[in-house]
Amino acid sequence: MSAKLRAIAVDDLSEDQARDELADLAGEIATHDKAYHQYDAPVITDADYDLLRRRNDAVEARFPELVREDSPTQRVGAAPAGGFAKIAHKVPMLSLGNVFSEEELADFIAGIRRYLRELSTDPSIAIEMVAEPKIDGLSVSLRYEAGKFISGATRGDGAVGEDITANLKTIKEVPQKLTGKVPDVLEVRGEVYLPKSEFRLLNERQAAAAEKIFANPRNAAAGSLRQLDPAITAKRPLRLFAYAWGEVSERTAETQWDFLQRLKGWGFPVNERIRVCSSLEDLMAAYRDLGSARASLDYDIDGMVYKVNRLDWQDRLGFVSRAPRWAIAHKFPAERVETILKDIGIQVGRTGVLTPFAILEPVTVGGVVVSRATLHNEDEVARKDFRIGDTVVVQRAGDVIPQVVEVLIERRPVDAEPFKMPESCPVCGSPAVRHEGEVARRCTNTLTCPAQAVERIIHFASRGCFDIEGLGEKTVESFYADGLIKTPADIFRLADHADALRRREGWGEKSVQNLLVGIEARRTIPFERFLNALGIPQVGEATAKLLARHYLTFPALRAAMEAARIVGSEAYQDLNDINGIGESMADDIVGFFSETHNAHQLDDLEGLLTIEPYVRPAAVESPVAGKTVVFTGTLETVSRNEAKARAEALGAKVAGSVSKKTDYLVIGADAGSKAKKAAELGVATLTEDEWLKLIGEG
Repeated sequence: MSAKLRAIAVDDLSEDQARDELADLAGEIATHDKAYHQYDAPVITDADYDLLRRRNDAVEARFPELVREDSPTQRVGAAPAGGFAKIAHKVPMLSLGNVFSEEELADFIAGIRRYLRELSTDPSIAIEMVAEPKIDGLSVSLRYEAGKFISGATRGDGAVGEDITANLKTIKEVPQKLTGKVPDVLEVRGEVYLPKSEFRLLNERQAAAAEKIFANPRNAAAGSLRQLDPAITAKRPLRLFAYAWGEVSERTAETQWDFLQRLKGWGFPVNERIRVCSSLEDLMAAYRDLGSARASLDYDIDGMVYKVNRLDWQDRLGFVSRAPRWAIAHKFPAERVETILKDIGIQVGRTGVLTPFAILEPVTVGGVVVSRATLHNEDEVARKDFRIGDTVVVQRAGDVIPQVVEVLIERRPVDAEPFKMPESCPVCGSPAVRHEGEVARRCTNTLTCPAQAVERIIHFASRGCFDIEGLGEKTVESFYADGLIKTPADIFRLADHADALRRREGWGEKSVQNLLVGIEARRTIPFERFLNALGIPQVGEATAKLLARHYLTFPALRAAMEAARIVGSEAYQDLNDINGIGESMADDIVGFFSETHNAHQLDDLEGLLTIEPYVRPAAVESPVAGKTVVFTGTLETVSRNEAKARAEALGAKVAGSVSKKTDYLVIGADAGSKAKKAAELGVATLTEDEWLKLIGEG
């Protein structure tokens, strides 16, 4: 991740900064996924990996329109490694979201209660959950047909895994033939692990044979299970805990707990510490008990998993992104350490926001050396009274960006002075102002401030945008300083400076050629990626797709934005009615295209590039596929969120307001003004029962 973004809290990120950070996180997490899932050689701890994921989730939660196609929330693990055949999972092997505190767990449970209508209206109904240890091993899927073990696979990227059937057959706890009445098709998911006692013995044997020493039991288990020679796997004392299912031809249980009992009856090992809990207090008690017993267990764990017990509720809750709504992992906490606050620096973002960050005496936190940490904003600096020379407490739990969470006042130097936020930009010297009601202080020089200009170009060339290989942060900064690139369009004129590039230190014929070839390959770009690259305020990858899908071509969008400059115009209303846009975002989009400097740059880019029209994806076959649906009022059978999720799953476009492009308005109790507007526009209205009948659920 870009070091410049490490000092900014999620709440203080600008749209452009968030877009950059999500691009960085996508690449960094993908690298770690590959190291972990493909090569069984992670380069960071599980806790630090969780912090990366958590940071990504937090940024996406604040900027949902920026969610990338290659976001880690859109995939699981890493693509299968070479050397094994591939197996496509009939039911995806998804991952889990994380919580790190009792408060976050309470929020998760409250979300379930809000989502399921009967729970939101009757607080006396308990949400029974199954709590189970989160085993730190290698996830596998075992397929049985007519009770016989047919094949087994790793998680892979969640959709396709590696065929490790031969290796799984060497594990004594993997049944080859199931006992009792079994569904004709049954996929069992579980975790293969190596007991800690066996791990020590294995490493002793490895050392004696002058072979690889494993860093931890998880790596040993994964490395053993993914041997190309099953005979090697057979020599490793691997074990299995079964806990879930994938494809199944018939349901054999009504609750998660019942299914676990079925697993035991069929011959699978199930963890003995799994228990049913009926309240938050029960869940926390199970979590604390497991934490206390952690050191004495003969297998590694990194937290606890909670799952809604009723399977019909699991079905209704469904999934969001890569994770189920009905399950969550409660991770054990990361550590805190003390260090010295050596200085307070200021970073200037692409939108001109000045953000304070701590320059620390380097210290190791969770296995990673930390020398910078966010101080969030000037209000936070004043509230916690951070001063240069202070001894401070740093943590990384719950956020990949290290945070200074506490000042040890009793150890403060006597000459430490309060920090004062600069009133001018440290890069260009222009006034930095803070408008009433805003937390951020901004550089007022939006057009020529070098810091903002450089950040905009870096974003333009980044992975989620033009993805130009070889044009990274340091290169852009260097090229900008030397006058080779001043605007994004200048990137496509770099071939005119090929001789100057070859004379630069560290640049040879090959590196220059690779850069220029990479640039030429990006002269043709999809409409939505081009929009994302422009850095329009509040427009990220997801919103860029919304706009591209609505307007189809860039010239059509520019023409519409020109017309939308007239307040109250049909073009403005059309933009505002796009689901996910809203008035504030619409104003920023129109404002971007209205600014003369931006218009000149867009003209320049259009003359250098081929911007491909948007290609609509194949439609889902359903009665409401491609229709625009609005829900209003209180629904009786399901919550509004559940209804929206179901409509989107059927291929409908769910909007927040009624317009002439709305196909159906679904009316619940206390419908309000939307029903009146629908009548005025002639939009078809449906009762909840009529809606359910239309989609085949009534």
